[in-house]
Amino acid sequence: MLMAILAVIAGLAVLVWSADRFIDGAAATARHAGMPPLLIGMVIIGFGTSAPEMVVSAFASIQGNPNLALGNGYGSNIANIALILGITALLSPIAVHSQILRKELPVLTAFTLLAGFQLLDGEISRAEAFILLAVFLMMMGWSIFQGMRQRTDALGTDVEHDMEGEPEMPLGKAVFWLLLGLVLLVASSRVLVWGAVDIASAMGVSDLVIGLTVVAIGTSLPELASSIIAVRKNEHDLALGNVIGSNMFNTLAVVGIAGAIQPMTVSPEALYRDWVIMAGLTVSLFVLGYGFRGHQGRINRAEGALLLSVFVGYTGYLVYGVLNS
Repeated sequence: MLMAILAVIAGLAVLVWSADRFIDGAAATARHAGMPPLLIGMVIIGFGTSAPEMVVSAFASIQGNPNLALGNGYGSNIANIALILGITALLSPIAVHSQILRKELPVLTAFTLLAGFQLLDGEISRAEAFILLAVFLMMMGWSIFQGMRQRTDALGTDVEHDMEGEPEMPLGKAVFWLLLGLVLLVASSRVLVWGAVDIASAMGVSDLVIGLTVVAIGTSLPELASSIIAVRKNEHDLALGNVIGSNMFNTLAVVGIAGAIQPMTVSPEALYRDWVIMAGLTVSLFVLGYGFRGHQGRINRAEGALLLSVFVGYTGYLVYGVLNS
């Protein structure tokens, strides 16, 4: 089991590093192609920060462990809201200015309800997986339309400000990092999945729980790093946009890809425990971030501490169940 633990540690380290290089290369390549900053923030960065989850889940499903993929997707959503936004809001309260993000919050809530509906029969069939992927493609089309039409938005301003602070990467270097990051993402994901499955087998723990904890937290590290950096630069909409975009990708693409490769039988705990927590956090994010009756959406430090406490309690509950199984 020592080799499996080392594989998980090494896999996560390379995964996080390669995801960062992949995002930098993709964003720089998009800039050279003349893509608007808002579109880069909505599509390129959102895709890049979710690339670890997508690649890990694809390999997990290919290797016959689709519940690891499901745990990774749902666990990453829980970590993104409760852990990442919790820590970020503790560092600096998050104010929501972007109208695009205010439109995406209820959409993310609707996607979460769709995910719960699909779990009611205890499985995610290939047809249901293709529905998720179809909705994902429609969402991408809507994002591209919004990014091209609405050039002026607080999220686009944050992305533009962030890019101005970095020297422009030559096109050749950008393509190199894009391709190298993608290759290392694939390689490290295979190592990570092998180690995670081996640990689960040795400890008698379900793939779902391993996906919800070790793998989900590890693959969420790029979002944590980018959100902390964004909020330290006072780019609050970019920090929140990272999480919203990543959760949309996780709910639709990560689970959809895994289910399309191999349909999965889902344990009842995935619905009444994990989805309920994910849905509750998503609804709370909608309430806090949307802003009602003319009030600006905002996540203050007390709310950030509450989110973080939910993550600690949920993870502690999972660990307690493992230790007493």
